[in-house]
Amino acid sequence: MNEVLAFLLENRIVYLATVDGDIPKVRPVGFVMEFEGKLYFSTSNQKNVYKQLKANPNFEVSIISKTGDWLRLQGKAVFNTTRKTRQAALDAVPAFSKMYSIDDAIFELFYIEDGVATFNDTKGSSRTVTL
Repeated sequence: MNEVLAFLLENRIVYLATVDGDIPKVRPVGFVMEFEGKLYFSTSNQKNVYKQLKANPNFEVSIISKTGDWLRLQGKAVFNTTRKTRQAALDAVPAFSKMYSIDDAIFELFYIEDGVATFNDTKGSSRTVTL
């Protein structure tokens, strides 16, 4: 997981894919953190991504480095929004405090379960790791 987290943090904008019925939906997300041994992402429960993940927790993220290497990470979203996880997110990204608070009713956090990450390089090599 440390290698996956390092790649995500180094290449900040992550593209997260969900499905809405049978239509794929992709959007950039900028938050990722490790908390208690799990890889977390955030959203608002006012957004379609939240509704899509609640209806179908399967998601995938993709990210490319400046050198053209890329990562695909897939798994299931498990929502774990507590005061403890919110505080960890606010500590990880202090700018979040402009949008959310520890007692905010819309701030949601989820971690990846059954995660599988595939690292790909520009030479066509790939390597898969399980989180």
